[in-house]
Amino acid sequence: MPESKPSQLRAPDTHASAGKFIVSPDHAGRRLDQFLAASIPDVSRTRVQQLIAQRQILVNGKEQKSSYSVESGDEISLVGEIKSAPLHAEPEDIPLDIVYEDDSLAVVNKPAGMMVHAGAGTSERARNRGTLVNALLHHFKKLSQVGGELRPGIVHRLDKETSGLIVVAKSDTAHRKLAEQFSDRKVKKKYLALVQGWPLRESGTISAAIGRDRVRRTRMTTRTRQGREALSHYEVLEQIRTRWGKFALLEVKIDTGRTHQIRVHLSSIGHPVVGDALYGAAREYKGQNQKQGTIKALKPPQRNFLHAAEIEFLHPRTAKLLTFRSDLPSELESFLSALRSSSAENLSHK
Repeated sequence: MPESKPSQLRAPDTHASAGKFIVSPDHAGRRLDQFLAASIPDVSRTRVQQLIAQRQILVNGKEQKSSYSVESGDEISLVGEIKSAPLHAEPEDIPLDIVYEDDSLAVVNKPAGMMVHAGAGTSERARNRGTLVNALLHHFKKLSQVGGELRPGIVHRLDKETSGLIVVAKSDTAHRKLAEQFSDRKVKKKYLALVQGWPLRESGTISAAIGRDRVRRTRMTTRTRQGREALSHYEVLEQIRTRWGKFALLEVKIDTGRTHQIRVHLSSIGHPVVGDALYGAAREYKGQNQKQGTIKALKPPQRNFLHAAEIEFLHPRTAKLLTFRSDLPSELESFLSALRSSSAENLSHK
């Protein structure tokens, strides 16, 4: 994310000018890092803490810690920008599930827990290591450079905790043609998502702009006036009634590719993706049928139940239609089987 410049800063419910904030009475008592993360658009709390640690934030002309409690009337000044160690991609010998490969492109089945490319982290190693890009560089040696040194070959992305199919470009020509298909919404993508509860309709379209949450900077939200257009379509494949509540398996198609789009949209209609605590999913499910005695709580998988199961596009060189599918990973299939088993038991006791 580009560094925020002082001229771009705006603070809600505060007086602000050219990199300076005057704390209003309503914000008194908040931590310094919390106050600034909520006041500066598109800047995370971690990034604010970096600014404070690097002495780029002054309170009434003096340095303060992130934990400092701001007071009404405090003048907070941004005097510089974050000096982060540069991010870079480097080859790593990491196993890859390669679904398809030719001279122009590859299709890879990304596991949950792997970042597509380097991002924010607590250390140089944490930010630069273990990414899909690093694994791709080791296996394929040469990738397209359209996305720059940090994102070689990357035409589109998946969230860290989302598994499934991702297309990689080996040449610049292939990259540009694939990117054009994504831009023109000609690439068809299908996801499988398990959500809490049963949607009111068997199918539906969610059209709600998505932007960054101004308070919780790691989240995106539909409750924004400055969001970008986002369109998702869902169809209920299966409804499951269990001792731990109701769940629904959905097939989701997206016309746009906004950050966290499916997770945000499904949460916005009251059906968060199982395992996605960031957007309101339960960390465990309590048993509801007490007739059988004490029922052990059910914990969701340690990842989001969201999987990129199918992708269809035209080959950038031959124009041949290509379709690839990926089964649910074992940890998601096992959880789904446990729910189905509980559902069958419920039916047998009726």
